[in-house]
Amino acid sequence: QVQVAETGGGLVQTGGSLRLSCSASRDIFTMNRVDWYRQAPGKQREFVAGIAWGGIPNYADSAKGRFTISRDKAENSVLLQMNGLKPEDTAVYSCYAAWYEGDTMYEKWGQGTQVTVSS
Repeated sequence: QVQVAETGGGLVQTGGSLRLSCSASRDIFTMNRVDWYRQAPGKQREFVAGIAWGGIPNYADSAKGRFTISRDKAENSVLLQMNGLKPEDTAVYSCYAAWYEGDTMYEKWGQGTQVTVSS
């Protein structure tokens, strides 16, 4: 069974940076897409950034200009570089992966990693 796992969360001050990593037990480059979502306390989970099989990234408006998503072949990971962090970025960040095996699509969520931005 394919597993995904996030690392890299932590506590950072406003304006600081963190790099999150989503690793998988399946070749990242064969994934249909890998996305980052986040959920703050009392709020619904929201899309942050994603990268499709062809390598094209897309971002939520809140992430544009501050966050960068990329794929790392050596680490078989999808990275989320977060710069200029704000207190409103505080949330549990989760990785979502989707892939096809034949005509069947599979999905997997990671457990999440906490990001806390202090003011």
